[in-house]
Amino acid sequence: MLTSGLMTRNNDDALKSDTLPRHLADRSIVLVGIMGAGKTAVGKRLAATLGLTFIDADQEIETASGYTVSEIFERFGEPAFRDVERRVIRRLLEGPRIVLATGGGAFMDSETRTVIRGKGLSIWIRATLPLLLRRVAGRTHRPLLMSGDPGQILQGLMKLRHPIYAEADIVIDSRDETVDAMAGRMAETVMDHLPALSVPVELAAGGYEVIIGSSLITRAGGLLGAVLPQRRAVVVTDKTVAGLHLQTLLTGLETAGFTTGTIIVEPGEPSKSVENWASVIDQLLDQAVERRTAVIALGGGVVGDLAGFAAAATMRGLPFVQVPTTLLSQVDSSVGGKTGINTRQGKNLIGAFYQPRMVLADTDTLSTLPPRELRAGYAEIVKTGLIGDAAFYEWCEQNGLGVVSGNRALQAKAIQVACAFKAGVVGDDEREEKPNDGRALLNLGHTFGHALEAEVGYGAGLLHGEAVAIGLGLAFDLSAKLGHCSPDLAPRIRRHLDSVGLPSEIAMLNRRFSVEHLVGHMRRDKKMRDGALHFVLARGIGRAFTSRDVPPETVVELLREAGCEA
Repeated sequence: MLTSGLMTRNNDDALKSDTLPRHLADRSIVLVGIMGAGKTAVGKRLAATLGLTFIDADQEIETASGYTVSEIFERFGEPAFRDVERRVIRRLLEGPRIVLATGGGAFMDSETRTVIRGKGLSIWIRATLPLLLRRVAGRTHRPLLMSGDPGQILQGLMKLRHPIYAEADIVIDSRDETVDAMAGRMAETVMDHLPALSVPVELAAGGYEVIIGSSLITRAGGLLGAVLPQRRAVVVTDKTVAGLHLQTLLTGLETAGFTTGTIIVEPGEPSKSVENWASVIDQLLDQAVERRTAVIALGGGVVGDLAGFAAAATMRGLPFVQVPTTLLSQVDSSVGGKTGINTRQGKNLIGAFYQPRMVLADTDTLSTLPPRELRAGYAEIVKTGLIGDAAFYEWCEQNGLGVVSGNRALQAKAIQVACAFKAGVVGDDEREEKPNDGRALLNLGHTFGHALEAEVGYGAGLLHGEAVAIGLGLAFDLSAKLGHCSPDLAPRIRRHLDSVGLPSEIAMLNRRFSVEHLVGHMRRDKKMRDGALHFVLARGIGRAFTSRDVPPETVVELLREAGCEA
């Protein structure tokens, strides 16, 4: 049972408010939960620990109105109480930072939730029914408990409110412990909490958010509940990712009131086939999906491309969500709406532009990646700077090793910058229709990279990011050979790629390549226009442009110089 414990401490034990994390510089802490969860008792101790003022919203309402909460309910009804509550909470959160305990129904009001999101860090204190019953036993000032059996009433409130409480920034489970112990856990969580970053993708027909941060899979239900038309979803993932993250996602969805199904495919590029695409659609239909049932892609680029294309085709379009679990998919394939599958003629030659409702890039998943996969994803981050942000490329040269070594803060920043850059490009040219530059710029290094992938065979022999890394150096070599940029840039780029453990030259692949075969793959690439090879070139770092007048003989010469056989 939650007891008062030792409620007295020296003021020296309290953290000074000016030592709070930067993200709390102008934010109050708002406690939400069912009556009896311990919001007031724990909130007082938490406020003392953090050096903040504690305020109970219900007490503030009673002081402001001159009536008790029970009297307001009895005399004026719940709608009137919620209106007063909404105005009081807004006023309190517009003032100095505080710890605010809200009434059990406050967070259910959409306007109040919006105010709390804008001004506060919300914490849901989650408690079990037996624990709540013990804590509210004998309390006669709770108007919602006076109309029947408390157990049934609380159970009904939990079923109604928990899916909305799940939208809180942090979830803390209440236990049989002292107030001090729980407040200590909560203070540690607040101090360690890193707020999620948000990147808007703005499109002509609307848009969506890319959310980047920790524990997003755990919070998926709360985050997605506001953007999906139905709390029902089918998760598409592969066997490897399922063993790592599927149950966490399902639990997070079910906490927010979602009913779920799953479809599990084999890992790897071979799963992006016509046969597997048709199988995923059949399995969706077997699960009796409706037009409002969401498809959630949990995995890397393969799963995202496959599930997205299946969502686009099933019933002419099901709501779609990306939950990318690799660095490569978090910065590239999950953003922008390209979905597709492979054929024997090439990669992603069948597909559709189909935008997700939201992208949840959980940085916690990166700790489960093999180092090689992490490095491969980094190639797409470097590409961002090389295309249009010279300052960011210099940041990569200074911080790239930290990104691939697992520094979570550096990873989040790199993902945010890469996604924001891609979002800007996609918003300006969603379907890659501009004749020059536009979205095609995102293919820097890809004409060479896709040709290498096709020749090696899509799979573990050469990862996409590794192929792109080699392609980046070749693109700058080609640019220099055509007189567009300094010949010193390609070696500089290769030195950086080498420093983070990426292959930077064809010779590093330790296999023979035919110029004829590679150029043949380029001619079958979907970026071909009017039969001409199409490349992204550069006039310098951060100054990429598209070109359709690259002489084929120059490409052949470059590949021979890179060690390919005639």
